[in-house]
Parts: sequence; structure tokens; C-alpha cells
Amino acid sequence: MSESEITYTNEELEAIKENVLSALEQVIDPELGIDIVNLGLIYEVLLEKNGYCQINMTLTTMGCPLADVIHDEVHRALKTVSEVKEVNIKLVWYPAWSTERMSRYARIALGIR
Repeated sequence: MSESEITYTNEELEAIKENVLSALEQVIDPELGIDIVNLGLIYEVLLEKNGYCQINMTLTTMGCPLADVIHDEVHRALKTVSEVKEVNIKLVWYPAWSTERMSRYARIALGIR
């Protein structure tokens, strides 16, 4: 079976999505020093059975000067997930990001109640 013919069961896809989220926890927002998962910037991980992965995410501000850095780091992090063959990052602005999307860990680290 060639690499392009490899497909995964729904259970395997869910496990791979967890691996994708774990990899994305290694991507640190350079300004805030917290990973993009705990900041609540990842809205959705769409993974197809052929290894295509789309990350729907946002940034803390629409004009974020470090968008390119974060974009590159997401691609770099997902190279560690062997099942992911292609990555597309889709920036979304709705719903707008707010501190309410942050995890408890991120809130404590940044001193937000």
C-alpha cells in the first residue's frame, strides 16, 4: 500500500488529533510566553484519513505582528506528527478571541482571574 493510500479509522483519527494538539502545545506565543492551545487560539483541528490536516485558529489581535512566526512554528511542530502529511492553517476571526478562551493554566500564568 502506497503512502497516498493509507487511511485511518475514526478512532485512529481521534488519537492523531490528540497528538496534533500535543504538538501544538509546543508552539509558544512569543509575546505572552504561553502555548497557543492553552491560550485558546486553536478553534478546530480537521484531519482527513489521507493525512491532510487543517488547523482553524485565530490570533490574539487581527494585526498580530508575529503571525508569520506562529504560522511557521505550527508547521514545524506538526512535522513531528508522522501521520500528518499536509498542513493548512486557516485564520478565523469569528468568534473573536478573548481571555475567556484561555485555559485555567494560562490564566494563572498570566495572572488573569
